[in-house]
Amino acid sequence: MPKTKVREITVIQSKGTFSIFKKLGNSKKDYDFEGLSLLRHLLSNEKARLLHTIKTQEPRSLYDLAKKLGRTFKSVSDDVKFLERFGFIELLEEKTKNRIRHKPIIAVDTMTIHVKV
Repeated sequence: MPKTKVREITVIQSKGTFSIFKKLGNSKKDYDFEGLSLLRHLLSNEKARLLHTIKTQEPRSLYDLAKKLGRTFKSVSDDVKFLERFGFIELLEEKTKNRIRHKPIIAVDTMTIHVKV
């Protein structure tokens, strides 16, 4: 049975506001979120649709992903970079003729969110 890849995010309450954090470090597993707005941005319907499309349709490139989603290349590229920053997506470089294509793949199986009050 393959090992499940999990990404954990912790939400804490401090002085009447929530903060989202993981200790800073060099690993993709260690994040420092600015606030709940980043979590909302991370969990948007467009990001969920993007992740689902990568998982089920296995696009060959970011351009192919944008076509499958019916969105502009720039908006898809921005979303992919955001998800890659937090370790949910990885981009595999594939050389095709004289170009390098970036194939998006899902890097995790599960996301766990902890809320501390």
